[in-house]
Amino acid sequence: MAGEEGLATKSQRAYERVREMVLSGELAPGSVLNQAALAHRLGVSTTPLREALRLLKQQGLVELDAHRDARVTPLDAAEARDLLELRQSLDPLAAGLAAQRRTVEDLERMRAALASLSALRADASAAQLAGHRTFHAAVYRASHNAVLVEALDGLWDKTDRYRRHALAAGRSEEEVEQRAEEHRALLAAVSDRDAEAAAAIMRAHVETSLGARSADRLAHEQGRGHRPPEPHRDRQVAGGGRR
Repeated sequence: MAGEEGLATKSQRAYERVREMVLSGELAPGSVLNQAALAHRLGVSTTPLREALRLLKQQGLVELDAHRDARVTPLDAAEARDLLELRQSLDPLAAGLAAQRRTVEDLERMRAALASLSALRADASAAQLAGHRTFHAAVYRASHNAVLVEALDGLWDKTDRYRRHALAAGRSEEEVEQRAEEHRALLAAVSDRDAEAAAAIMRAHVETSLGARSADRLAHEQGRGHRPPEPHRDRQVAGGGRR
């Protein structure tokens, strides 16, 4: 029994570390994984690593074949589009519900997360990306809809690699300030219990997000065409200044 528990703990640790390496880009999309070398690097045997890779395969982050070869799942234009389409529906829904249901404690968490945000540029650190996730998570957790929160947590996990793909192309100072203004406007709308404005701001935020940019880039690179241009990209954000 103790041996089984030890193996489970090692598998969990290996899963968490490899998942972090994949999502951060430390293990690049499409790269082949030498399981013996990776296990040595993690300080485990290949048995718990193999179990970790099976879990990552279920999440679509790793590919395994019958010959025990493994590689990081490549970035894919269709997946990027699918993730974006889901976020275009679920993120605004969560923001609108947050405006209706938020508590004083929810607002405190949102304000604290917003105060600690750093602008995301091409060399953004894992901590800076995590800070943005913390802010968005504080918003959608204020929806107090457990199923919706779970779905958005999963979408955020899958989109992280696409955010890094988009960041690699760099961002203008105007875009950086635009994102910051959207965050401020979103918090104001949730604080004011303005569900319509909160949903509209979040919808605009998603449609011009790093995930959206990655979907466009990959569609072009992989020859699958572009999404139609967003007609409202030059509009003003409801509840705030120009995006």
